[in-house]
Amino acid sequence: MTHPIETRLAEMGLTLPSAPAPAANYVPFVQSGSTLYVSGQISMNADGGLITGKVGADLDAEAGAAAAARCALSLLAQANAAVAGDWNKINRVVKLTGFVNSTPDFADQPKIINGCSDLLVAVMGDAGRHARSAVSAGALPLNVAVEIEGIFELA
Repeated sequence: MTHPIETRLAEMGLTLPSAPAPAANYVPFVQSGSTLYVSGQISMNADGGLITGKVGADLDAEAGAAAAARCALSLLAQANAAVAGDWNKINRVVKLTGFVNSTPDFADQPKIINGCSDLLVAVMGDAGRHARSAVSAGALPLNVAVEIEGIFELA
């Protein structure tokens, strides 16, 4: 039987990427009790290429939000890997922390991170609603446009 998350992804024409491997000395996720901490996921295209540049200079808000939506898919991929593909083990998204590689005068970071938040709610319904921070960064690793980390509650 197909889980509702898989159904919604398919209806939206989306597929999860492979859970990206860590690029340095860290693990992609850690489970502590019923809490799953997912390391920061960077903005990558469907083909695995990086979405780079500064929002407010190289990318507009719409492109930044699309980059954040790609981060959401990577967060879901990591969470799915953590529960060995059993979506029933994921109760909800608890919190996101979003970093936007933006120019000093760009002040709409929440609009960018909405790309991630909106996708999680569209895919998970009320279980996708979460607390959140959205902050500017002068630079991000590999010059990516967005990086987002997530905390999930497990069953």
